[in-house]
Amino acid sequence: MYLKSSILLCVFFLYVVSFNAQPATEDRSVWGTWDKWGAQSDGSYCNPILPADFSDLDCIRVGSDYYAISSTFQYAPGMVVLHSTDLVQWSIIGHAVEDIRQIGPELNWDRMDRYGRGIWAGSIRYHEGRFYVLFGTPDEGFFTTWAEHPSGPWAPLTNILSEAGWDDCSAIWDSDGQAWFVGTLFRDRRYETYLFKMTSDCSAIDREQALLLHHGGGREASKLIQVGAWYYLIYSRTGGGSRYMVARRAKHMRGPWSEEKQITALNIASNQPNQGGMVEGPNGQWCFFTHHGKGDWEGRAASLLPVTWIDEWPIPGKLQADGLGCMQWSAKMPLAGIIKNHNFFDDFDGPRLDANWEWNYYPYHAKWSLQARKGFLRLHAVRPLKDNDFKKIPNILTQRVYRIPHNEVTIKLDVRKMATGQVAGLCHYAQSYAYVGVLYEEGRYRILFNNHGTTEVRPIDATADIWLRSTWSMDGLSRFTYSTDGIHFYAIGTPYQFTWGHYRGTRVGIFTHHSGEEGFVDVDYFKYNKE
Repeated sequence: MYLKSSILLCVFFLYVVSFNAQPATEDRSVWGTWDKWGAQSDGSYCNPILPADFSDLDCIRVGSDYYAISSTFQYAPGMVVLHSTDLVQWSIIGHAVEDIRQIGPELNWDRMDRYGRGIWAGSIRYHEGRFYVLFGTPDEGFFTTWAEHPSGPWAPLTNILSEAGWDDCSAIWDSDGQAWFVGTLFRDRRYETYLFKMTSDCSAIDREQALLLHHGGGREASKLIQVGAWYYLIYSRTGGGSRYMVARRAKHMRGPWSEEKQITALNIASNQPNQGGMVEGPNGQWCFFTHHGKGDWEGRAASLLPVTWIDEWPIPGKLQADGLGCMQWSAKMPLAGIIKNHNFFDDFDGPRLDANWEWNYYPYHAKWSLQARKGFLRLHAVRPLKDNDFKKIPNILTQRVYRIPHNEVTIKLDVRKMATGQVAGLCHYAQSYAYVGVLYEEGRYRILFNNHGTTEVRPIDATADIWLRSTWSMDGLSRFTYSTDGIHFYAIGTPYQFTWGHYRGTRVGIFTHHSGEEGFVDVDYFKYNKE
């Protein structure tokens, strides 16, 4: 009986793995071993092109420009907007949701109760002079906004479906000008994907005449595009322990829709590229700008895969003998050009924060300023919402970290106005956290290292300025150092292993807190060298 059951289990496992999902032949066996990324001097590019947390991508072309969006969960401002002219080198130009409190009060600094939720996948579209962004949140439903320029300003959010349990939406205008919206009901593991008629300005959907396109199978990442006479619904499915891409097509939006066609193999070793935007490149070559769906400590990195059209079906990545696409680690640049510098330096001299910055939750605006002291970011201490819980500290100002051979982040702090008991520092966090900071107490400054509750304190001489630094490489092990002169840096603590948590990769951030909300620090600069 035991032998018979074992044989049946083995047969079932082989059936699940082989059904519509053949494993891909891949060039790399270990994720995160790349020594090159992005645009190269020989006219090629290497994937991932963005080895950082750019999840749930969508992409469009408007003239000779390309615009993309990426989900931001609880970060503020929300739904990051990117721009490129060559599909490989991307810059953050803004966010579609300036005030995430429009979604709900749990995203404000005084609650901080949406880790792993908030803004999920969305769709960016362009129609009759306007850019539209549509997205879902798992608790509050579907929202839309629009702008005349993708850098903003964006209109206040419109909630077009106020109901929990929906995600992964997309939109399209058909040849007659009718707008359509697609979204998936994942609640109770139903995975029902519906097609709705939508008003031309994306302000409302027709719930009563919704068309059920398909259900079951862990379907997600829906995208609608039109190429020639065909409308395509491209999405991913789960099977064999991985996500793989499939597509359906129709000559009319209400169908009939074809049977589902698998277009990629299992790409397990390359962390499942599967969700993104399919777009025509500058030379007529179609491309797929996608995230890698299985997150690691850097988050869900982004790659660009060439698309081959076979019998009017799009095949992303390297075309295999079986007709399915698999991960492609390098290709010719869609458009040759100047390679951009990836380093980031902010001296806080402008009237607004740089678009690369995002707060962890909507910030307590009264507790920070760029105007109080010209050329400095002033951070007033805030009270943690919960003792001994770093991720309940309001006003952590953050950026994404990259998984590349060498990373070095340095901040310079003026600490002269710190209050007794105040802590200010440079941090990393995802599932766990660590930081190096300055602690001021009883008239003395100390360097404080904290690795998820394990601390080390070191006295230093009285000083006006403190430099704090974190360095890491492909292994995601951060080594913290500090300096009192900006020249000589001293190690403190043990290396901290970056983590993945709440669907997000590790962040780097600046913070300060105090139980009585007393004291402040002035941040002179933030420097991130990427090599």
